[in-house]
Amino acid sequence: MTLTDLTWVVPLPVVVPLFAAGLALALWRHGRAQGVISVVALSVVLISSVVLLVAADEGPLVLDVGGWAAPVGIDLVADRLSTLMLTVSSAVTLCVLLYSLAQGVEDGDAETPIAIFHPTYLVLTAGVANAFLSGDLFNLYVGFEILLAASYVLITLGGTGERIRAGTIYVVVSLTSSIIFLLAIALVYAATGTVNLAQLAERLPDVDPAVQLALQLLLLLAFGIKAAVFPLSAWLPDSYPTAPAPVTAVFAGLLTKVGVYAVIRTQTLLFPDGRADDLLMWVALATMVVGILGAVAQNDIKRLVSFTLVSHIGYMIFGIAMSTELGLASAIFYVAHHITVQTALFLVVGLVERRGGSTSLDDLGGLAKLAPVLAVLFFIPAMNLAGIPPLSGFLGKAGLLQAGVQMGTPLAYALVTGAVVTSLLTLYAIVKAWNKAFWQTAPAAPPATRLPAGMVGPAGALVVLGVGLTVVAGPLFAYTERAAATLRDPVQYVTAVLPDGARGEGQSAEVAEDADAAGEAPAEVSGDVRDDGAQDDNREGDG
Repeated sequence: MTLTDLTWVVPLPVVVPLFAAGLALALWRHGRAQGVISVVALSVVLISSVVLLVAADEGPLVLDVGGWAAPVGIDLVADRLSTLMLTVSSAVTLCVLLYSLAQGVEDGDAETPIAIFHPTYLVLTAGVANAFLSGDLFNLYVGFEILLAASYVLITLGGTGERIRAGTIYVVVSLTSSIIFLLAIALVYAATGTVNLAQLAERLPDVDPAVQLALQLLLLLAFGIKAAVFPLSAWLPDSYPTAPAPVTAVFAGLLTKVGVYAVIRTQTLLFPDGRADDLLMWVALATMVVGILGAVAQNDIKRLVSFTLVSHIGYMIFGIAMSTELGLASAIFYVAHHITVQTALFLVVGLVERRGGSTSLDDLGGLAKLAPVLAVLFFIPAMNLAGIPPLSGFLGKAGLLQAGVQMGTPLAYALVTGAVVTSLLTLYAIVKAWNKAFWQTAPAAPPATRLPAGMVGPAGALVVLGVGLTVVAGPLFAYTERAAATLRDPVQYVTAVLPDGARGEGQSAEVAEDADAAGEAPAEVSGDVRDDGAQDDNREGDG
């Protein structure tokens, strides 16, 4: 089977969850049926993501939505970067779903009402997939809005006053970033006449440099809010900890990473000149240091882990800002690692809250003796997050530090120093949490609560997956290196998307067939839309 034969797989991660969401909504009275539908749908998404991951290693797969080729139509593009993000996120969303199903059974759905949860969760999954696969700037915006609309519902599940307050902050911040993003899209279209990413890669170099920089900074501002980089991250530690454990876990693992993905895609494809790299480096340094200082100051384990989430976004921005192949490869590797480990850690923290009866470190204690399996499940991803060798967190950080040293600028050395300090402070914060929650004597006897196997299993599976990334670190890093090489030389992406390759004339198959039947020449839509300047030059030459 050729790559072209597999293009039908490209839309499945978007279409299957949306169809399943509608089906689950229709069966809102039947919780068990909703659960089966959700598990089957996300299993299909995971399988199709793995298929795309393997196929995209030979070249991007491009699907023309509605049969209209770019630049007239909207494309879904599955390349190495998007399929890797899609595969890791699919595995995570499936594990979180299984965890939430067990929690719903145990709590009687008080925390995550099934009738609302399943359709919304599936819509969130579709939005994430659409954002990763989008080959169009406006469709990327649509993906963001789909996942954000679903997240507004999920973050307020249960309707408590604390969740409504946190959800209000989250909604206001998210709408602000969406308005900025929409404004940026309008200005990009005004400057270039297109929002297709491949066509933008061709046209933006001809735009006035000052206008280019303004557009770049506006997009970075929108994505920076979504990725929670400093100083745009104050909303996250107040919003995430209030949601139910599975919701917090999937938010921490995925939503900020979609913002990071958008930064990677636009910086490498649309603005490869690196004029904003120094700014991104300062942002990365501030995000790492301020985030981890916030974590060290916390005495609530949920807020502590939320601040480490903010801090470690800085590592990813550091890799992007270096604009080198090793830096990008290490950043992509670190994103895949962090999605898995951070989600696992939040799920385990949910188990800690259930077994210890609190998330306050002053009220916890003795859990290592009471729940040794839980102690192991917390210890492994915590050490992975801190970057203890030979775990994947260490390998990702080692790649970033090597890239920084190779760059050799004073600012790069400052980032290397900041990254090392942040890693040490992460270890300190994690050890503090471990000592208080698991090692010291509890101030009062914790509630006699058992940990459901249905919740421990998915959390343990994600912990194992995090360790598995260490086992396959060699092939995985080689894959991210190939992805980085493609990002730094986007000709392959542009050629695959634009119709002057082997993909048609920028019109639907039906239009082409009708034109052939009528004996007419096919309309040269792609040429006129793709490069008006070139057409004008040709006309002047003819004159």
